[in-house]
Amino acid sequence: MPAKDTEKPQSIRLNKFLAERLGLSRREADSAIAAGVVKVDDHPAVLGERIDKTSKVWYNGKIVPFPANYTYLLLYKPVGYVCSRRQQGETPTIYSILPPEYQDLKTVGRLDADSSGVILLTNDGDLAFQLTHPKFLKSKEYEVELDRPLEPLHQQMISDFGLDLPDGKSRLMLTRLDDERKKWRVEMSEGRNRQIRRTFAAVGYVVTTLKRKRFGEYELGSLKPGEFKEITKR
Repeated sequence: MPAKDTEKPQSIRLNKFLAERLGLSRREADSAIAAGVVKVDDHPAVLGERIDKTSKVWYNGKIVPFPANYTYLLLYKPVGYVCSRRQQGETPTIYSILPPEYQDLKTVGRLDADSSGVILLTNDGDLAFQLTHPKFLKSKEYEVELDRPLEPLHQQMISDFGLDLPDGKSRLMLTRLDDERKKWRVEMSEGRNRQIRRTFAAVGYVVTTLKRKRFGEYELGSLKPGEFKEITKR
C-alpha cells in the first residue's frame, strides 16, 4: 500500500504576510523586499516569494512571528478619528484608542474622520478579503441624517435607479426613519470611498451625521463610542 503524502503547510505570499504583521501596504512590503531588508530562512527574500509557518522571516534584523491565533476586534469608532495608523495633522488615529496588544491589527475597510460606527480589526487576511472584496457582496447598514428633508423624487433616484458618480453608478437602499425625511437607514453592499456622502451630494444634500450600524454579520450592539471588544469569527 503506497505511503500517504505528508500534508504540506499552507503557503502565503511574503508581501501579504509582511503587510498583515507590520501594518504595511503590499507595495511597501514589496519595496522592503526589493531593498534587501527582508530575509527568509537563510537567504535574502525575493519578490513573489511564498512562505509557510515553517519559514523564519526577518525584517531589518528582527524576527517577524506568525500569529499563534487570529484576533478579531470590533471597535465603535468615534467621530473625529481616522482609520490609518499615521496621524493626519491634528486628527488622531483609532490606534490611539487601542492598547499595545492590538496595535498590529489591520482595519477591515475604513470610515472617514466625520463618520462613526463599526470598525473591524484583525490579523486574519482571509476574513478581511472576504469582507471587502466586491465579489462577496457583504451588506452594510448605516444611519444617516441629512441637512434637509429628502425629496421623494430624489429618494427614488437613489434607491430605484442609482446615480452616476465619477467612479460608477451608486444605488443605495433607503428606509425613512423619521417624519421629517431627514433621517434614513442606508443599506449597501459596496464600499467605495465616501460613497454615501457623494451620492447624496450629487442631488444637493449634505450628510450631517453618518454611523455604520452593521458590517456583514457584525453589529455595534451595546458598545459606546470609543469602546471595543474581542469577538469570534462569523
